[in-house]
Amino acid sequence: MLRAERLPTAFPWRAATLVAAGVALLELVGLLAVGALLLARHPARHAAATATHAVKHHTAPARHAAPIPAKDRFAAVPLAPVRARAHLGVLVLNGNGVAGAAHAEAVRLQALGYKIGGAANAPRHTYSHSMVMYIPGYAKEARRLARDTGIRLVAPVDGITPASLRTARLVVLLGS
Repeated sequence: MLRAERLPTAFPWRAATLVAAGVALLELVGLLAVGALLLARHPARHAAATATHAVKHHTAPARHAAPIPAKDRFAAVPLAPVRARAHLGVLVLNGNGVAGAAHAEAVRLQALGYKIGGAANAPRHTYSHSMVMYIPGYAKEARRLARDTGIRLVAPVDGITPASLRTARLVVLLGS
């Protein structure tokens, strides 16, 4: 039969705990020293310290602020207004093969106030998605037309000759 034997003396738990804590403390001090050396050699530390120092000087409120010279001011970005719908020629192309789709969309766009530059068939009838295309300088108007028609794709004109556009600045290509 097996029996547990008694140890002659109590295990020194307190001493073992103190030794383990001392080793952990030495490791921590070593890691902190290595980290401090690495940060001291890093070039961004000096730039960050300089920027922080500069910010401290400029954050104090001034009682009498001088006006900013004109040469240091930012110019306002000129915002071109969106052209009126009545001034935009829209070419509607049927790219889905459904007879009369371009004409029906042209009538709907005319009711919204757009000037229709024509309704015709696209070179092919295999477009899977409808899209609004625009010539350079008409991106804002194209996004508005896409919102008006519920079309999600907006892109610059590609593959359409200027002669086929005539007076149109925007193109609605109807897909399936």
